[in-house]
Amino acid sequence: MLRIQDISYSVEGRPLIEHASATIPTGHKVGVVGRNGTGKTTLFRLIRGELTLETGEIVMPKGARIGGVSQEVPGNEVSLIDTVLAADTERAALMAEETDDPTRIAEIQTRLADIDAWSAEARASTILKGLGFDDAEQLMPCSAFSGGWRMRVALAAVLFSQPDLLLLDEPTNYLDLEGALWLENYLARYPHTVLIVSHDRGLLNRAVGGILHLEDRKLTFYATPYDKFAEVRAARIAAAESENAKAKARIAHLQSFVDRFRAKASKAVQAQSRLKMIERIKLISTPQEAALRAFSFPEPEELSPPIITMEGASVGYDGKAILSKLDLRIDQDDRIALLGKNGEGKSTLSKLLSDRLEAMSGKLHRTAKLRIGYFAQHQLDELFPDETPIDHVRRLRPDENPARHRARLSGFGLNANQAELTVSRLSGGQKARLALMLATIDAPHLLILDEPTNHLDIESREALVEALTAYSGAVVLVSHDMHLLSMVADRLWLVKGGRVTPFEQDLEAYRRLLLATDSPKANKPEKPKAARPSRDQVLALRAEARKCEERVTKLNDMRDKLAKKLADPELYEDTRINELETWNRKYAEVMQGLERAEALWMAALEKLETAEAA
Repeated sequence: MLRIQDISYSVEGRPLIEHASATIPTGHKVGVVGRNGTGKTTLFRLIRGELTLETGEIVMPKGARIGGVSQEVPGNEVSLIDTVLAADTERAALMAEETDDPTRIAEIQTRLADIDAWSAEARASTILKGLGFDDAEQLMPCSAFSGGWRMRVALAAVLFSQPDLLLLDEPTNYLDLEGALWLENYLARYPHTVLIVSHDRGLLNRAVGGILHLEDRKLTFYATPYDKFAEVRAARIAAAESENAKAKARIAHLQSFVDRFRAKASKAVQAQSRLKMIERIKLISTPQEAALRAFSFPEPEELSPPIITMEGASVGYDGKAILSKLDLRIDQDDRIALLGKNGEGKSTLSKLLSDRLEAMSGKLHRTAKLRIGYFAQHQLDELFPDETPIDHVRRLRPDENPARHRARLSGFGLNANQAELTVSRLSGGQKARLALMLATIDAPHLLILDEPTNHLDIESREALVEALTAYSGAVVLVSHDMHLLSMVADRLWLVKGGRVTPFEQDLEAYRRLLLATDSPKANKPEKPKAARPSRDQVLALRAEARKCEERVTKLNDMRDKLAKKLADPELYEDTRINELETWNRKYAEVMQGLERAEALWMAALEKLETAEAA
């Protein structure tokens, strides 16, 4: 059991945690949530004993081991598999011990058997494979991999060591969707206590059974997954606000009596009595809600479909194709999620779409006026650390006045004070907001987002979902956040084996496919039981059906306009034959898009009817 009792801690005189208490039962998996900057990482450091408490104590069972991902990621010449094996220090010490004493040899062998040392290599390999390293890569030195991949090795090491209390701080930030789903499944089966800071709703609903909420410098434990926690918290806030409204009305009534009769001697005693009554009325403390964290994407003008087409295209590096035989089409109202394991080519396809890579062969056509916005995690490193957000906007829009610069930043949740801070002093979430604003400043018709939710808290992720749903441009998403993908994407492309093909099933089917592939019983998968769709799933299906209907309506309008144009007799004169061919081609493209949109609409309605009937 982890017992946190009456703890307080301040940073530079500012209380971060104040007389907070919570108890985590042994073996529980708990998600630690709270707005960015509330002190979740600090709480972990207090639990590990790296910081000194001002009040209270943190108590754990005697001899319990605490583990977390090391900030010093391995970069030496030791192989990945040996790095992970070395994390079990007891096994490593026993294996390295040299002795001629028969009794000691027997003790070592017995202990090695007790800790299952002989299966250690297989267990370490399974963890590394789940995090994206194949058999050949596991034998390579750590120095052969970049920082993000080394963080995966550090994560694999702490998972392998199986501490009694596992502390994970946003571990999915350096994982792809496949790695995140594997980790989610692994943590659900982890044999000891887990505390995980995460803003991933899917993980918080499926991998943990409790939520530890850090808010207003206090800790509150909820023995439920995230969605139920959110419902309970919302009800508590509503009840507190209702009680406060009644209390304020009571105070106002008493104050009006005091104001009317304070000066009258005959009523002075009653007035004083009511003043004391007012002092005794205490308002219930409600959570400090942060300012609205919406995103305001500028709206692009409408272009004729398609905005991008590929016929037999291939793309790669140094003359070697990574993806080939690409026959793809993107319309301006498409919402596409790219699925596929790391290294299959999702980033390569994103670079091809964004014109950062040229097609090696085949045909690729982008409509003439197409503007593309591109956001990737590495762009946060490309921001100028010694400059302010205002400086970044001014570089791109030198002719705009400062008020307009601030308005642009405000539209992405960066207030006046943050706009004047240097980038080096901004939080990860604030840097991500700045990079998103810069990526969309030209009102792109196509927005390509590679892991946009890293460093964003749950409220900001919900705001991003709303902004992308309302956005009138096309969206291509790469993300490990299943909730984001399920709420935004209406088309799934699977990048696998050098090809890009439509994935006709839904995200839940893809999740089951990945987990079945990792399971030792993959050859005999059990037929999943049909579960009653949740309210969020039904709402998502309704939104999908509504978007499909709007797309059909829009294409019908285009078709009618083109038909009217083609009905003009003057268009058929010999001198305008080229123009007639252009309009005929546009009409054919719209009709092709309309046929596909109607099919998607019908499929969406069928899914919705099935869900509502369940």
